[in-house]
Amino acid sequence: MTAKLKTAVLGATGYSGLELTRLLGRHPRTDAPLLLRRSAETADSNGHGLDLPHVPGNGSGRGDRTLQPFSWSALEQHGVELLFLATPHAISRELVPEGIARGLRIVDLSGAWRLKQEQNRAIYGFKDANARTAAELTERAVYGLPELNADRIPSAALVANPGCYATSVILALAPLLSNGIVDRDRGIISDSKSGVSGAGKEPTARTHFVSVADNFSAYSLFGHRHTGEILEQLALSSCQLTFTPHLLPIPRGILSTIYVYLKSEMTAEEVQSCFQKFYAGKRWVRVFPPSSLPEIQFSVHTNYCDLGFCVARDGLRLIVVSCLDNLLKGAAGQAVQNMNLMYGWDEGEGLQ
Repeated sequence: MTAKLKTAVLGATGYSGLELTRLLGRHPRTDAPLLLRRSAETADSNGHGLDLPHVPGNGSGRGDRTLQPFSWSALEQHGVELLFLATPHAISRELVPEGIARGLRIVDLSGAWRLKQEQNRAIYGFKDANARTAAELTERAVYGLPELNADRIPSAALVANPGCYATSVILALAPLLSNGIVDRDRGIISDSKSGVSGAGKEPTARTHFVSVADNFSAYSLFGHRHTGEILEQLALSSCQLTFTPHLLPIPRGILSTIYVYLKSEMTAEEVQSCFQKFYAGKRWVRVFPPSSLPEIQFSVHTNYCDLGFCVARDGLRLIVVSCLDNLLKGAAGQAVQNMNLMYGWDEGEGLQ
C-alpha cells in the first residue's frame, strides 16, 4: 500500500483551519494531520485546553485531536512533508522562509505571499527579517488558483492560497478579459457580499451578533486587501476596477455581482460559449445557463464556484454573478485542491 502523505496544520482553531482539518482528516491520500498551535495559544476563553475532539482522524482510530505547540522539531519528528498555514499574515511571513529552507512544501492560506507588486503588498506592512530572502520567496510563490495556474502549482514549493473575495471576482472576469471583450477603460464594478466567517474568528465590534444580525453594511471602500490580488491576476490598473465588499448577516458564503461594458455587441450564447470554453475540464467551476443565476445556497458547503450572467438588451452591458463558499473554494477547499495538484492527484480527491 502506498504511504499516505503526512501533513500538518498550524492554525486549526480558526474557521478556515478547522474546515481544512476536517477535509484532510477524510482525504484518502493523507494521514490525519498533525495539529499545531502557536505558543501564544494556551487556552480558550473559558480556560480550557485547545483541542478538537469533534474532528475525526482519517480512519486511523486516533481519537486525540489535541493541538500541540508548534516547533520545527515536531514537524520533523512526525515526518511532515506538507505544511498548511492558516495563520495571521505576519506569522506566515515569518515562518515560511525557514520552512522552505528545511525542505517543506507549504500551502499558505494567508495573504503573506500572494502579491508580487510592492504597492499592493504595502497594505500588510510586513517587516521582513531578511528582505532578500523574502523577495526571492515572493517571486517563487505560486498564486494558488488552479483554474488559472494548474500548470505551475504541481512543481511549487510555496503555494499562496487566494483570498475568498479575490477568487470569486477573478474567476468571474478571467474568461472575459482573456478574450479581450471587456471595455476596460469604461471601468469594472464588483459589489461583493460575504458571510461573517470571512472576517475570521477573532471578534470585532463589526462582527458581533448585535452588529451583524438584521443588518447589511459596506466596509473597506477603496482599501480592501483582496483588491491587489484581483488587479495583479487580471492585469488591471487600479482605475479600471471598483471593488466594494459588504457584510451579510449569514455565517458563510460569497456573492459577487460584477458589472462590465463590452467592446462590441454580444449575444447571451456568445458569452456562454466564452465561459464554457475557458472552463472546459475545470470541475470546480459551474457555468449556469443564461436563463438562471447562481445563489449562495447552491454553492455553500461545496468547493464549487458558480457563475451566471445576464446580457443587456443593447448587447453592450454584462452583469456576472459569482457565488462560492468562502471557507471552502475561498479557503480550505482550494487549499486541498492545490495539494492534489502538487502531488499529481485528481483535483476532486477529498472534496466530493
